Amino acid sequence: MLSGFNRVVKVLKALGAYSDVPAPKVFCLCTDASVIGTPFYIMEYLEGILYLDTKLPETTPSKRKAIYFAAAKTLAAIHKVDVAAVGLQKYGRRDNYCKRQVDRWERQYLHSTGEGKPARYPKMLDLVRWLKENVPEEDSSTGLGTGLVHGDYRVDNLVFHPTEDRVIGVLDWELSTLGNQMCDVAYSCMQYIIDSTPTENSSYGGFERSGIPDGIPQLEEYLAVYCSMSARPWPVANWKFYIAFSLFRGASIYAGVYHRWTMGNASGGERARFAGKAGNAMVDCAWNYINRENVLREQPATVVGMLVSKAPRQEFHREQEGSTSTNGQGRFVPSEKVMQLREKIMKFMKDHIYPKEDELYKHAQSTSRWTIHPEEENLKALAKEEGLWNLFIPLDSAARARELLLEDRSHISPGSSDDLLLGAGLTNLEYGYLCEIMGRSVWAPQIFNCGAPDTGNMEVLLRYGTKEQQKQWLVPLLEGKIRSGFAMTEPQVASSDATNIECAISRQGDFYVINGKKWWTSGAMDPRCKILILMGKTDFSAPKHKQQSMILVDINTPGVQIRRPLLVFGFDDAPHGHAEITFDNVRVPVNNILLGEGRGFEIAQGRLGPGRLHHCMRLIGAAERGMNMMVERALSRTAFGKRIAQHGSFQSDLAKCRIELEQARLLVLEAADQLDRHGNKKARGILAMAKVAAPNMALKVLDMAMQVHGAAGVSSDTVLSHLWATARTLRIADGPDEVHLGTIAKLELQRARL
Repeated sequence: MLSGFNRVVKVLKALGAYSDVPAPKVFCLCTDASVIGTPFYIMEYLEGILYLDTKLPETTPSKRKAIYFAAAKTLAAIHKVDVAAVGLQKYGRRDNYCKRQVDRWERQYLHSTGEGKPARYPKMLDLVRWLKENVPEEDSSTGLGTGLVHGDYRVDNLVFHPTEDRVIGVLDWELSTLGNQMCDVAYSCMQYIIDSTPTENSSYGGFERSGIPDGIPQLEEYLAVYCSMSARPWPVANWKFYIAFSLFRGASIYAGVYHRWTMGNASGGERARFAGKAGNAMVDCAWNYINRENVLREQPATVVGMLVSKAPRQEFHREQEGSTSTNGQGRFVPSEKVMQLREKIMKFMKDHIYPKEDELYKHAQSTSRWTIHPEEENLKALAKEEGLWNLFIPLDSAARARELLLEDRSHISPGSSDDLLLGAGLTNLEYGYLCEIMGRSVWAPQIFNCGAPDTGNMEVLLRYGTKEQQKQWLVPLLEGKIRSGFAMTEPQVASSDATNIECAISRQGDFYVINGKKWWTSGAMDPRCKILILMGKTDFSAPKHKQQSMILVDINTPGVQIRRPLLVFGFDDAPHGHAEITFDNVRVPVNNILLGEGRGFEIAQGRLGPGRLHHCMRLIGAAERGMNMMVERALSRTAFGKRIAQHGSFQSDLAKCRIELEQARLLVLEAADQLDRHGNKKARGILAMAKVAAPNMALKVLDMAMQVHGAAGVSSDTVLSHLWATARTLRIADGPDEVHLGTIAKLELQRARL
């Protein structure tokens, strides 16, 4: 039987190695008390935020809602853990959890009260009897609703990301075991029922009595998110029991604290003095709750509908219902909203982009190729009018941007609405269905303001930029008035390992001075490019992954010199281009640094998940266009006495291409879904798989399409060669296959060792 720290270390290691739960990494466990006087374990330091006051007084209303929803989402993730798969099947008994817990805490209460100790509260003994008589039948089960239990799940036991409204660490697993998970849910709702902080003059009133702080969701909203994310039924039938049990357990704990205070050995200082009073107040609260006629309203019809009607839509990650509409049809069936947007984009492509491709290509090959074709700006204006603008922006980023726009509109162009600038409120999964369509043309993404590297750079500014940085650079990027570049790769080092980067960023008073050479800075040749995000080193002596920083560089700053455009299999991708740039004593203001010195890798990981997955989505679209062109060609051309489509070898290859395309599409959609639900870190394995599978699949399909077209396929008379060249670069530009394969393999080995 495991006990103490051994249990905590076991559960943290199991969850951290292979689950969706944000568990801190454990480095070691020492059971030798002689080392520091007690057994101990060491876990990673989480750079984040603890919200010790459940009212969240220091945050905005929109952030409060996001924090509570993130807490509900994380609790659902804990409860969805397959304990057998992560090696925790013997972590405790699943059945009769509540019965055993009532007996345990009754013994603790009796031990802390009675003769020679603080007096027993008669209502507490009555509460024990009521609980024993009303244990839900489901408690004796080992099925749905039983599994991993945290035991002390509260908002103040969660570490939140410093800039994103998501949980990065769940703490205090000392009471964790297997059992009835609804006890966790009820305990996480205690602030709605009672404020049990032991003070001399406390009223012990929870949100229901004192009023819910602005922005914090109603109890039913919080529960609806949990139930939807965990696929659990609405708990109204036994909710009184679970709340009463949570209050009873708290009262037992406070009785022990007060007893130790009377003995002179309690921690907690002055609060311990009033713990007995607080415990009795919890018992009274339990009886008041039991005697109420109604304790929960009906479950909201849909989580999504409820949130849209009561809060800005961008504030909530709608991964539980908004991403797909299953209705028994399968996991990845687009919702009606997404299907409508998809049809609009397909029509826009057919009516406006495909007919203009030849004209845009001719301009890109002319002596004026480094200028913008007027028709491109006209198409962008039309896309805005049709609401097909900035569709890539995820919900959580849109919420931050909305706060910025509401605070100060002086920097917004007249006529630009928030909804227009902040997209359609889509998840990554929902955007996947649309991004695929854009990928069918090399010109389409920028028409919808959804092209790289601007999408990744806007995401960086949305997540990590200061308000001043956002006003100066983010807003004009959102409006499509300017474009941007991302300067990371260097010619003299293997930049697939970003720790090799040599570009120096040196602090000199109120400025940083940049010296180095970059290449493959996509977008820098564009005359509309005004801002670069540059990754370099601010401290060459710091730990390996703390040397790098990201900084904003105005492309017109003295010392920034664009040396030449680089060719991709002969394509210069004008007017966008890929530049080699030197930075010679480039001085930029100190406040241009992003997030702070040494935070470059942290930003990169936040940027690379969605941005690189967008490339995978577009590759699916490129392959789909290749399939269509291949079929049309095979049906219209005759070789050796019959249509190419009638040859058995073609049919076999065509079928294999379709199989690989559909496999890759599902993998990319799964990656997008996991990115929505679990974030970059937990989804890194599936993201790596998608980054390997999508370009390799696209190359095979496009190569087959070129083969069917014969000589025309390798010429510039079709888009196939350009699509192929783009796909081939993404086996390197998105990180070499070998890096992604290494990530996948390491995760598999970790799972095996567990």
